This record gives sequence, C-alpha cells and structure tokens, in this order.
Amino acid sequence: MAIIVDKVQKRKDIALSCKEIFFQNGINDLTISQIAKSAGVGKGTIYEYFKNKEDIIFEIVNILIKERNILIKEKLDALSTTKEKVKLFSRFFYSDEDVELRQLYKEFISITLLNPDSEMLSFQTACSSEYYLWFESIIAEGIARGELKENAKEFTKGLFSVGEGMFIKSSVTHIVDDLEKELHQFYDSMFTMLEIQK
Repeated sequence: MAIIVDKVQKRKDIALSCKEIFFQNGINDLTISQIAKSAGVGKGTIYEYFKNKEDIIFEIVNILIKERNILIKEKLDALSTTKEKVKLFSRFFYSDEDVELRQLYKEFISITLLNPDSEMLSFQTACSSEYYLWFESIIAEGIARGELKENAKEFTKGLFSVGEGMFIKSSVTHIVDDLEKELHQFYDSMFTMLEIQK
C-alpha cells in the first residue's frame, strides 16, 4: 500500500526545519544542501516542494505570521482603548518577541524588492491588505464607541504606514534612535488630536 504524503504539511515541515540555520547563516550563505540536511531529506525532495531558497523563506514567513496573528488578536481583544491597540499593532517593529520574524521580514522585503516574484508580491499584498483592514477596523471601532473623532478615519492609512516607515528608516539609517519611543511619541501626539476629550 502506497504511503500518502500530506504535501502541504511536508512543505511546512521542511521550511520550519531550516529556520534555525537560516537565522545563523542568513539567506545569502544558506545552501539547498544545508536545507536538505537540516530537513533530513535529499536535495531533490527540496525541489519537489520549493522553487528555490527564497521560496522557503516565503513559507517560513507565511507560517510565522499566521501564528503571530492568533497571539495579536488575543492581546488586542484584552485592550480597551484604540490608542493602546494601535501601539500594540506597531510592537512588531521593535519588540524582543518578534526579533526572528522581523529578521525574516527584512529578508523577505529585500527578496521582493530585488526579484519581484509574482507569488511573493501577491503574498506581500495580501498580508498588507489583511493588516490594513484589521487596523482600519480598530480605528472604526474607536469612532463607533465615541472614543475618536469622525475624521480619524482619514488618518488611518498614515497611522498604519508610519510604523513600517519608521522601522525601515531605523534599519537603514541613524535617523531613528529609539524606535519604540519615537513611535509612541508619534501615536500619543496623533491621538491628542483624534481623541474626543471628555
């Protein structure tokens, strides 16, 4: 009787098995041979499941983002103010618990910028859209609860984009000294204007 392989699970298992060597070596020094050895499979098997090593990074990011989203949703549900929720949303860019995912995210962005593969662009677009809709719903809930002024919705894209923009600036320049502090100062200033004073 033939063994039935769950190809989706096998792809995940291979990707996650090489996560640690990726963090040790980075994508440039990572080889398919190392990945195969780490996964306990032959090089041919790697190519059955992935186009290249960038595709493996894509899969790792996909898995880890889904896991993180579950945790973030739980944390967001426990917060009471829109400002707290917006600040939590931006923690990805500076928190210690997200160091590995941020490293993967940087690699993923650089791959996407240098070799815009349609699948990766679609994934990036889908992720960004999902996060934006999530963020937009946080602002909309704040307006509906009478916590934020109606015009707060006009600031949604800017508030959403500032975290990533400052993260990229802090990664490639010395302009942003303390990302957490500067993001919090920005959000505090914005919410001073957007919150309904009671």
